[in-house]
Amino acid sequence: MKEIKKEDIKQEVFDLYDDYAHNRVNRRDFLQRLSLFAVGGLTVTSLMSFLSPDYIDAIQIKKDDSRLQSDSISYNSPKGGGQIKGLLSRPVSAKGKLGGIIVVHENRGLNPHIEDVSRRAALAGFISLAPDALTPLGGYPGNDDDGRTMQSKRNRDEMLEDFIAAYEYLKHHKDCNGKVGVIGFCFGGWISNMMAVRIPDLAASVPFYGGQPPVTDVPKIKAPLLIHYAELDTRVNEGWPAYEAALKEHKKSYEAFIYPQVNHGFHNDTTPRYDKAAAELAWSRTIEFFKKKLG
Repeated sequence: MKEIKKEDIKQEVFDLYDDYAHNRVNRRDFLQRLSLFAVGGLTVTSLMSFLSPDYIDAIQIKKDDSRLQSDSISYNSPKGGGQIKGLLSRPVSAKGKLGGIIVVHENRGLNPHIEDVSRRAALAGFISLAPDALTPLGGYPGNDDDGRTMQSKRNRDEMLEDFIAAYEYLKHHKDCNGKVGVIGFCFGGWISNMMAVRIPDLAASVPFYGGQPPVTDVPKIKAPLLIHYAELDTRVNEGWPAYEAALKEHKKSYEAFIYPQVNHGFHNDTTPRYDKAAAELAWSRTIEFFKKKLG
């Protein structure tokens, strides 16, 4: 089987995968259209394998990392899905209370990659909580295809309530200093934007390639924003000019970066959309931002 390299894949393939990953194309149509690119020794099976996440070799911080205390917890979301499970992590070497970070998953539930990101946040010196919005449906099912199908069955506004409830849980946790921020990716980026709208005392919000809130809601935002976009992510980026104009008009505290020549999902190091340079720069900016805003 021919070894596939990222530079050999046309941008149309990544765009097609983005449509599939966001339920704009069903699996049958995705595979049929993917077959058009199965040339020169490539097969649909090898292309699909190349595009799919690697949740074994690509995980940076393992679940049993001795530097962290990570526990499965549950909290109540009365306006959302009821009892919601999540991963709560903090560095074992920490002394005193820590700033808190809510880590919001993509449109497929709390998969191993987002758990990994949550542990990275904790290792940077915070107490992190990564909720699973699929809890009312049984939790992340073990694969992203079924996870996307499950998450599409939940109302996104009710899921927003689940993450707002997570904020309240973490803010009042005995190991938290009361300053809580949020970071989210894709669907989680939208949640991060909306939590900034909904929570007056949110300490910081970091949406990665997330949908924007209605511009009429921008006046409600109190939290400082650090916004990350991918240049090739034209679908999400369409809403940025109006959002930025509203942020400027209402004199909101924000900083935005559009990373050149990278795709939606560039921070996710389990897929070939990952861009190491952009991801590491965005992460370093994020941690620096949280350290300033969360103490």
